[in-house]
Amino acid sequence: MEQLAVLLTEKEVDKQALDVQVHDKNIQKEIENKRDEAYASQMKQHDSIVCLLDKRQQEDIKNLNRAIDEFRLGLQKKENRREFDLYDPQALKKDLPARLYDEDPRCSVSGMQKLMGEDLNHRNRKKDQQEQLREWSLQQQQEWANALEDQKLSESLYDKMRIELDQKAMELQKMEESARKAICMHTKNFNKAQAAENSKRKELEKNLEIEDNFAEINNLVKGDLLSENPDQASSVFGPHRVVPDRWKGMTPQQVQEIQNIQQQQIQEHLRIKEEERQKAAEWDRQRVQAAREMTLVERQQKRQERELRKAQDHINQQLAQANKAQKIYLDKEVFLNNPTVQYFEQFNTSSR
Repeated sequence: MEQLAVLLTEKEVDKQALDVQVHDKNIQKEIENKRDEAYASQMKQHDSIVCLLDKRQQEDIKNLNRAIDEFRLGLQKKENRREFDLYDPQALKKDLPARLYDEDPRCSVSGMQKLMGEDLNHRNRKKDQQEQLREWSLQQQQEWANALEDQKLSESLYDKMRIELDQKAMELQKMEESARKAICMHTKNFNKAQAAENSKRKELEKNLEIEDNFAEINNLVKGDLLSENPDQASSVFGPHRVVPDRWKGMTPQQVQEIQNIQQQQIQEHLRIKEEERQKAAEWDRQRVQAAREMTLVERQQKRQERELRKAQDHINQQLAQANKAQKIYLDKEVFLNNPTVQYFEQFNTSSR
């Protein structure tokens, strides 16, 4: 009966040790699952940030191309070019014949269609010229007003775009802060769980040690330790098992086998520690890489803003040059259409 009680006690101790190992493995598996989930959530967040930045860049390029096309369609028409009359396809249809009537002002003095001093259409021509100048002035004012309105519209669109970009940047920053808080919370929970696991393991080890000591004392008190008969250590469960209270020692082969198993356990423990260290290093590397990518994205955004400002300044400079050239052209046309200038040109031609 005493032997049966000892065997049951030994079997119960082995079952408790196995339960402790299973519980430790379950806790370790749960911690690894939580760590993988946190890493996956962080990867999803990084992917969403990259997609938003790519979409923002495409929208900026699309808006810039649209503004350039609108400027070309509105202010750079082929009819407004200075040399349009040289390659106008309707030039022959618009041109007048050599003579329309006897009082045609284009007839020279040698044609005897109009004598010097005769100017019957002076009032009408002067009135038409004044009306034409007034229409040109109104047209120029309207063009200036349209240009100013377009400029104000482009500035307002640019301001709205900058506000939207700032809002998106703030949202991304908030998302990053929330992700960092979540990672810190997971790390804190992991540390707490690991500390609780260590304390529980120590308590179990202490209880097992107490039970082992109690069993050893009981075996020493009740067992026949002074017996030198090796057959007393034989167990009824098989030749591979022995009775602990009658056992006189292990053979060198058994000692070597136990040492090999212990060495394998040490190597396995070192391998688990090395894997945990590599995972922690990989985690730190991913976090540093993510921070570096965010810094590069911010630099790229600033560079794009500077390029947009340069492009806007270049467009404004081209507008100013085009308006200046148009003004010079209009002043030249007004000067050439002046009747006094035309009279002196005809006089010089007749003198030659």
